[in-house]
Amino acid sequence: MNFYLPLPRKSGLFLSALLGGVLFTSCASAPQNFSSKSLPSSAESQLAPAADVAGNVASKAEAAPVTRARPQLIKKATMKIVVNSVEKSIDAVSQIVEKQQGDLIGLNERQPSRENSRHTASIQLRVPQNLLESTLVELAKLGTIESRNITAEDVGDRLVDFQARLTNLRKTEANLQKIMDRAGSVRDVLSVAQELSQVRQSIEQIDAQLKSLQNQVAYSTITLNLEAALSSTSPQRAVGSQIQETWNKSTQSLSSFTVGLLKLGIWLMVYSPYLLILAAGVYGFVRWRRNIFREF
Repeated sequence: MNFYLPLPRKSGLFLSALLGGVLFTSCASAPQNFSSKSLPSSAESQLAPAADVAGNVASKAEAAPVTRARPQLIKKATMKIVVNSVEKSIDAVSQIVEKQQGDLIGLNERQPSRENSRHTASIQLRVPQNLLESTLVELAKLGTIESRNITAEDVGDRLVDFQARLTNLRKTEANLQKIMDRAGSVRDVLSVAQELSQVRQSIEQIDAQLKSLQNQVAYSTITLNLEAALSSTSPQRAVGSQIQETWNKSTQSLSSFTVGLLKLGIWLMVYSPYLLILAAGVYGFVRWRRNIFREF
């Protein structure tokens, strides 16, 4: 005969569940914070170095400086220098610019027009930004500095904005190109082509502005004003120039005098009848007066 023992199996399952619950409750009721007293000495020796290492890492993390983006500056400088000779200083400036790997982009020279006026020149320079300070030091050696000014403008935000817009527009251009390749009708192709043309035009404009800003950041502009020192005695001019000037003045005076005489003759010719009448009157008055004196 076959006998089934369901009760012992159920009792075994019940005991297993009961043991598992006890173990689970014991683990759950275990304390979460351990102290050094509840740990053996070997465990304390292993946890102590680990705590020291963690403390050092935390202190280094707090002491580490926060890295910041380098500012993108557009620098401009203005200098006014009094020199002995403007012409020699212009040649020296050209040599300095060539040495500093820059460019001379403008020159305005003004010669003295009258006595006690100074020979001046205004020069526009462009040099790499990292060589701006050394260039100003070399230019200061030309003479005596009267004024010096340096300005800087941070355009980092504008550069980031242009780059982000340029990236988005190029993605739009690529998507429009894919749509255009898959377009079926001519109307759809023309519509997408028009949108693509506008996007490309915007890309060219923003790219030009971005390159212009980058160029201004890479190269700094210097406006240099040169002024000759005013000497106590004016320089002696050449003899030939003095003779030429005297001849010009004398011939001009002679021509002016001749024209004046001709004008006077014309006036006399026009008013000659009145002059003749006046002369006849004066002559008659004089004869009449003489006859009266003879009678007396």
